Amino acid sequence: MDNKIKDKLKKEDILTIPNFLSFFRILLIPVMVLLYYHDHYYIAVAVIFLSGLTDIADGKIARKYNMVSDFGKFIDPVADKLTQAAMILCLISQYSGMLALIILMCLKEAFLFLCSYIAFKKTGIVSSAKWYGKATTAILYGVMIILFLMPEIPLTLANAMIWICGAVISMSLILYCRLFYQTITAR
Repeated sequence: MDNKIKDKLKKEDILTIPNFLSFFRILLIPVMVLLYYHDHYYIAVAVIFLSGLTDIADGKIARKYNMVSDFGKFIDPVADKLTQAAMILCLISQYSGMLALIILMCLKEAFLFLCSYIAFKKTGIVSSAKWYGKATTAILYGVMIILFLMPEIPLTLANAMIWICGAVISMSLILYCRLFYQTITAR
């Protein structure tokens, strides 16, 4: 394993309360999916809210108690992306536009993972989420929750919200690409 990576993966940096909260969010994903597929939409949304609250809590705890770690900068967005993907996949059978959304999301995340890795190899710095990534997450959660709670929403309105999500994901990709380009070319 690369020495830079080994230096970033210290036991005391992994076994923190914020990281346990991120792992907990990952464990909530199958619970949310099962609830959704058993038509318990409101309870599934309650699980999504619990996931969101633990996401907020892990960030606040990490900053307040100086528990910010490179591993946390990695696992927190992984939990976000897995939750978002699970919500989209739950809705894919009802809204065909979700297929394009999940493909776009996967392409964006794969490309950003590659860019993050290149930036890390060059600088040794693990970048954290920026405001536009957080805004994208908030918009995706909002739209997915609306679609979970209102399965009878007019298809035109649902498709418009899905297009908005696609636009926001694309905007986030462009802004992150610019950031990584600046990071990689700065040194």
